[in-house]
Amino acid sequence: MVHTVLSLIGLSLIALGTGGIKPCVAAFGGDQFEQKHEEERTRYFSAFYLSINAGSLISMFITPMLRGGVQCFGEDCYALAFGVPGLLMVIALVVFAMGSKMYKKTPPEGNVVTQVVKCIWFAISNRFKNRSEDITKRQHWLDWAAEKYPRQLIMDVKALTRVLFLYIPLPMFWALLEQQGSRWTLQATKMNRNLGFIVLQPEQMQVLNPLLVLIFIPLFDLVIYRLVSKCGINFSSLRKMAVGMILACLAFAFMAVVEIKIHEMALPQTSPQEIFLQVLNLADDEVKVRVLGDEDNSLLAVSIKSFQKMPHYSKLHLKTKKQNFHFHLKYHNLSVYTEHSVEERNWYSLVIREDGKSISSIMVKDAENITTNGMTAVRFINTLHNEVNVSLGTDISLSIGEDYGVSAYRTVERGEYTVVHCKTEDDNFSLNLGLLDFGASYLFVITNSTSQGLQAWKMESILTNKISIVWQLPQYALVTAGEVMFSVTGLEFSYSQAPSSMKSVLQAAWLLTIGVGNFIVFAVAQFSGLVQWAEFILFSCLLLVVCLIFSIMGYYYVPIKPEDIQEPADKQILHIQENMINLETKNTKF
Repeated sequence: MVHTVLSLIGLSLIALGTGGIKPCVAAFGGDQFEQKHEEERTRYFSAFYLSINAGSLISMFITPMLRGGVQCFGEDCYALAFGVPGLLMVIALVVFAMGSKMYKKTPPEGNVVTQVVKCIWFAISNRFKNRSEDITKRQHWLDWAAEKYPRQLIMDVKALTRVLFLYIPLPMFWALLEQQGSRWTLQATKMNRNLGFIVLQPEQMQVLNPLLVLIFIPLFDLVIYRLVSKCGINFSSLRKMAVGMILACLAFAFMAVVEIKIHEMALPQTSPQEIFLQVLNLADDEVKVRVLGDEDNSLLAVSIKSFQKMPHYSKLHLKTKKQNFHFHLKYHNLSVYTEHSVEERNWYSLVIREDGKSISSIMVKDAENITTNGMTAVRFINTLHNEVNVSLGTDISLSIGEDYGVSAYRTVERGEYTVVHCKTEDDNFSLNLGLLDFGASYLFVITNSTSQGLQAWKMESILTNKISIVWQLPQYALVTAGEVMFSVTGLEFSYSQAPSSMKSVLQAAWLLTIGVGNFIVFAVAQFSGLVQWAEFILFSCLLLVVCLIFSIMGYYYVPIKPEDIQEPADKQILHIQENMINLETKNTKF
């Protein structure tokens, strides 16, 4: 409980500190530039975003090394992993404070957010109270706040609302971008992560995003944008953001194609009143199998050689949710009839075994989703007359009953298992299981033949992941290019279009769109009910529609110039003063 409370306190302090730092740090940096240094300010926002991703990249590499490379208190040293970044933050704060005298500081002006909300509320309520046709209409609905609030504040709020209206479509972009740490990583678990020279972990692919940001920011600023400018194309901030959205659309479209390929290699999904069945012949000769329904109609007829590896499961239809199937087994000159009960939406293996001079069968339920996280699953059938204990690692062991006992599934890491230690009541031996690859499910039958001795017959029930994780590179490149064009440009645009008193407010609103985007992901995941590849296509199409809407809004948006929102303090609204005597004004509390 103490650790839980301390963790919650730490997370709360991070949230509080982030809420103070993030909206203000970009605006504070922008304040250091005069209006005539607009190009330098644009470069600053690129450098600012680059430094964020450099920190992220370093953290992804160094923090796990600090945690796993050093032992403290008998386990991984989380104290060091948290302590070193904390100490570096203290050093950063000291360095930042040392330059305090060199900074251009805008004095605080009170709670700007509260002033904005009160101004908007008063304008709406005042307009509602004065609906008479005798009262002269005003140019803008916010002009109805002139009786209580200064002209400059009203003009600042006008500029703010114009940009906030433009922000309405933006969360959809973040809904796609923020899935890199969730949906993209889950996709990586279902792919082959062996690159030959290194075996990647699924979450390590996330390193590509900050790494590509470090490459793309100077590439776009120094090469691509300049080439576009030399071609005479007016590549405005809003156009850059629209192109960034399109690139994110393409990334998810490509991701959907990859997911479809992965889905094609996966086991088919069971439907109501369906099962999938495979037959394993562990007898010493060929067996002919017929599956009979309730009316003795033949549902499946196969001939299986001894220890033949079946290429796939067979689909069988049920009349009810639970049904008994009759099996006719023909072995040599013997005919054996047996019956097994099955339930819908399950996978089964019918294991045929020797029983003296005859044969018998057992029905084993298989688990079809055991390898969804990219791990390797194994199970054993023990044909020996003694119980066998199998050790697959320091903390993974299996106990398999004698005489065709079937073990439970165990998941293990991908790797070569050439020497697996086994033990019976009176003997120790080892088995060579070979390579256990990504996402595969293996069945091993422990046998003892006079010619080859103790060995494990291996069958791949669920095929290994064939799609290489390298196929995620194009989608990471596309979405990162979109992020550079959208996010870096959006930061600079938010600063340049905000009045001097609203810089941090607009930066906070920009960050709020990220939070809304995360909520969109949560809502779609909870209520869409789509398979994963269809969900990716849905996100891509939604962003494409949003991009079209944003482009139309941007086409009619007129960029604000500093002189448009700065007026002398003594300038008044004459036409409002003339009609003010006719207005009903009241103090309104929000």
